[in-house]
Amino acid sequence: MPQTLPPAPWTARADLAALVAALDPEGLGLCRYVGGAVRDTLLGLDVKDIDMATTLLPEQTQAALEAAGIKQVPTGIAHGTITAVLPGGPVEITTLRRDVTTDGRHATVAFSQEWREDAARRDFTINALYADPRTLAVSDYFGGLADLATRTVRFIGDPEQRIREDYLRILRYFRFQARFGSLPADAASQAACAALAPGMKGLSRERIASELMNLLALPDPSPTLATMAGLGVLGDVLPEAAPADLPALVATEAREGVAPDALRRMACLLPADPPLAEQVAARLRLSVAQRKRLACAAARGADDAGQSARALAYALGREEALDRLLLAGRSTADLAGWDIPRLPLKGGQIVARGVGAGPDVARTLRAVEARWVAEGFPDEARVMELLDTVLAQA
Repeated sequence: MPQTLPPAPWTARADLAALVAALDPEGLGLCRYVGGAVRDTLLGLDVKDIDMATTLLPEQTQAALEAAGIKQVPTGIAHGTITAVLPGGPVEITTLRRDVTTDGRHATVAFSQEWREDAARRDFTINALYADPRTLAVSDYFGGLADLATRTVRFIGDPEQRIREDYLRILRYFRFQARFGSLPADAASQAACAALAPGMKGLSRERIASELMNLLALPDPSPTLATMAGLGVLGDVLPEAAPADLPALVATEAREGVAPDALRRMACLLPADPPLAEQVAARLRLSVAQRKRLACAAARGADDAGQSARALAYALGREEALDRLLLAGRSTADLAGWDIPRLPLKGGQIVARGVGAGPDVARTLRAVEARWVAEGFPDEARVMELLDTVLAQA
């Protein structure tokens, strides 16, 4: 694994160079890139978010940005984080820190001047890599480069201690394992996750939901979910989950060219039981729209098999129909490039045919609509013929 970052588009950004000049005008090594941007660049992956660490205190960072005319937002100033708003995207700048106290959910921190001390409080070795913004030389204090080379996801230091600092790190471990890890996984890390999994019950439901959704949105989380279930970890955050059907859904999504979707995959983990899906969604504090969609996916059943893909989309909505089709292993080709139509018939047109206003109009409209859907949504001329048929039979 190289000791310097390879050239990447983001490392040549002029706005980042201006930021570095503002924070460290004399080149004293007061700031470094850290975390995901360093890790992903070394792996040859696209970089989405850029974080920096600095020995400057938060007020010094603010003063330096203000002097340089760089817009800033104090997004987490209590923990030393200032966000610089740059043309190429925001950059979080955080003062070096060390933990003073932790309770498994939050940490009280003190600012530090020691890079190794800052690295020691991070979660995994592959996330504790720093890069000099001018030379791109990488600083590695805990074997992160070696672990990156072997795709090993490993806690820094004692895994149990890292987890007790924040039990959400258990879910983060499995998300990183699904994204970056190779097999066999680090035995000590997995053993610690299994042993301390009950501690996740003290976490907020929102934090658990966010990590679960991030995990489920990865290209293929199936092996990792199976491991979590086998270790008993999954049962501590989603006891209703059974991941056995997830590989089939992932394969169907790939076959149909449909992007991974975390909510659909969560529906796959749960039984086809709408009330249960509602309970899970409420417990995880999902949005109203997410709750409705999860319940709709849970209402899948044998009746879907008798409906075309387009009929399902008309009845449920495109996204909901995709969920039901993919969960059943069915083709979604008929929905590609197809816009859900509106029935080209109004109540007034039915009244004009001699039907009295009221319930008879609604019944006639529903009868025509059912035939229109069954025939594959024909044009208005055919709808008028279907109306004549319905009225004649009535």
